[in-house]
Amino acid sequence: MRRRVALRLSAALGTLALAAATGAVLTAPEATAAVTAGATGYATQNGGTTGGAGGRTVRATTGTAIHQALCGRAAADTPIVIEVEGTINHGNTTKVSGGSCSTAADKIELKQVSNITIVGVGSGAVFDQLGIHIRESSNIIIQNVTVRNVKKSGSPLSNGGDAIGMESDVRNVWVDHTTLEASGGESEGYDGLFDMKDNTQYVTLSYSTLRNSGRGGLIGSSESDVSNGYITFHHNLYENIDSRAPLLRGGTAHMYNNHYLSLNESGINSRAGAKARVDNNYFEDSKDVLGTFYTDQAGYWQVSGNVYDNVTWSAPGEDTDPAGPDPESNTTVSIPYAYTLDQASCVPDIVRQTAGAGKGLKVSDGSCTPQTPTDPTPDPTDPTDPAEPTPGPTAPGGTNLSLGAGADGSSKASGTSYGHVRDGDLGTYWSPNGTTGSVSVKWGSATTVSTVVVRETTATAGRIGSWRVRNGDTGAVLASGSGAGVITFPATSLRKITFEITGAGGTPQVAEVETYAG
Repeated sequence: MRRRVALRLSAALGTLALAAATGAVLTAPEATAAVTAGATGYATQNGGTTGGAGGRTVRATTGTAIHQALCGRAAADTPIVIEVEGTINHGNTTKVSGGSCSTAADKIELKQVSNITIVGVGSGAVFDQLGIHIRESSNIIIQNVTVRNVKKSGSPLSNGGDAIGMESDVRNVWVDHTTLEASGGESEGYDGLFDMKDNTQYVTLSYSTLRNSGRGGLIGSSESDVSNGYITFHHNLYENIDSRAPLLRGGTAHMYNNHYLSLNESGINSRAGAKARVDNNYFEDSKDVLGTFYTDQAGYWQVSGNVYDNVTWSAPGEDTDPAGPDPESNTTVSIPYAYTLDQASCVPDIVRQTAGAGKGLKVSDGSCTPQTPTDPTPDPTDPTDPAEPTPGPTAPGGTNLSLGAGADGSSKASGTSYGHVRDGDLGTYWSPNGTTGSVSVKWGSATTVSTVVVRETTATAGRIGSWRVRNGDTGAVLASGSGAGVITFPATSLRKITFEITGAGGTPQVAEVETYAG
């Protein structure tokens, strides 16, 4: 059956197509350069998502300039905020080489990098037929941009047909106030609008519009790709989508305060043991908005407070298990972060006012009333400005006391060294002999320490799970938590401090254990 998407395109997309054909540049409503106060949902976990906060702010009007900004950093984890204005397309996006980047001409490539914010400013940022690809990266923010008409077949090709695609050990991504759209389904050359696979975790999609596509997005590329999860979707508009809103294979997802309008074939498709918590959403003029579809491998859901407005349901079958017509929970899902729900009845109105690029980054505080953030970014500098990059987003000032100190540990993998964590070189590292272990920094006399900064290698960012920081003299636990980053505790005088990894998603690689007095 021919997909209905191509028959239901809005007049706005027709205007965009005309502009592309004539070479005109369409502008979105005036957009603030402000980045909202902070990430939400699962992106707040695992150490949080801050993007390029604390780094240089540069302005880019071409894809090549975006790549230059990435490649011009001191290191692959040097924080940077890239403000984007204008239309980014194949014609102005070339590959740029450098030690802090790995880019490609047919997509905006965020590969083996971390601590980056890409935010649309001025008259708007449109990625036209050019997708954004995040691979082996962490701590990424994408905000206030439009990505449209990315193809996997036909011409031009980009990013496997995904508007935004994440794969291969991706951690902590916040995508906010974006517009992701296509002009049809797979038969017209398009794939997913928002795809995550191959061990992608701790992601939030918020205040975004996804429309006019055969596939909204997936979490997991196959029934065996169940390494993904901890994904939050809130205050998004899914409009005129055939299916995958999203498709969830394994893992855990939280969907709240979304407006689902005209889901033509199916909506939230929980499969292969996945668990979805579905709170206070508004489903309208749609079919089979929740359940397990096109497989006999069951998924699960917990539902509360949703509105089903003119929703139709299929009869159960061998490969079809719809949640309706009277959806009930068949599992429980615990949510580790704080959030405030809008009433489902006001979701269409609040989402209409806040979701998508060019909406002034407006958000809701749970009162069904749009709120305008006030957190401006610094004035931009030229991407090729040779000015020294600023320190990490929350890195302390002062002297790194680890430099020149001694080091030891509990075990080390072949080819690694304890001393690599205090040599100031992010290219060297220590790994335990397995997924857990400890490494220590030590001095010949008592030294006061109140802050430890743990830096993973770019290739393994996000692997460190739970940890403890111990006073190496007494064994007392000074701090505990999860994820690499900045660790603070009351100032302590000691001769040895130990970073102990008690849980990890694979073998961690600790590039540096920096120590500071203040």
